[in-house]
Amino acid sequence: MRRTFGFEKLEVYRQAKDLIKEVYRLTRSFPAEERYGLTSQIKRAALSVASNLAEGQGRLSRRDQAHFSQMAYSSLMEVLCQSDIAHELGYLGAQDLEGIRQMIESLAMKLSALHASQVDRKDSSS
Repeated sequence: MRRTFGFEKLEVYRQAKDLIKEVYRLTRSFPAEERYGLTSQIKRAALSVASNLAEGQGRLSRRDQAHFSQMAYSSLMEVLCQSDIAHELGYLGAQDLEGIRQMIESLAMKLSALHASQVDRKDSSS
């Protein structure tokens, strides 16, 4: 039977994976000359949200876990910034921008709540 790791049980992690898939879908239509620029950056930032959640859940201390959930939030803000720039450059339509902003807002609230719960808990290992 396949083992499930703690981060895989988090709703915020599942939403982060949905964001990655949406970013990959949207960037397929970006110009080829952006392959190593904006396309690469936004994909990397989206991947970093989920990756930081996974890495944080692998840490023993709540302080370390909180650090990585904060890093995930920071990466999420990068995705927002880069999406906004992509829209201004004409690579993302208004409807696509609004859709990704809604995903980001939902994730931001959940990441903030996760971070707060990690900071608020007593931690004997930090």
